[in-house]
Amino acid sequence: MQAAELFEQKNKPPEMARRLRMSLKPVYHWHQWWREGGREALASRGPSGSRCRLSARCLEKLAGYLGQGPAAHGWVEDQVWTAARVVTLIGRKFHVS
Repeated sequence: MQAAELFEQKNKPPEMARRLRMSLKPVYHWHQWWREGGREALASRGPSGSRCRLSARCLEKLAGYLGQGPAAHGWVEDQVWTAARVVTLIGRKFHVS
């Protein structure tokens, strides 16, 4: 609910995006939802999408792999985990797509 608190303090979306270190577009969406429905409109509705197909044990292993950093798994250009890289890593290690 940090976003709701920042909106209530009259912070503008560009300032919030900078403070939250995220892109501006979703902050503008949040601002619109907050204006239309207040804090309740920003409340999490839980995870969306399909159910995770990795077991708890595999998720623990995945956390370990991610903790090793991208270079340990062949991405040496930079040390940033992207969604595409995580998908590839899961496919390589767990044979799940």
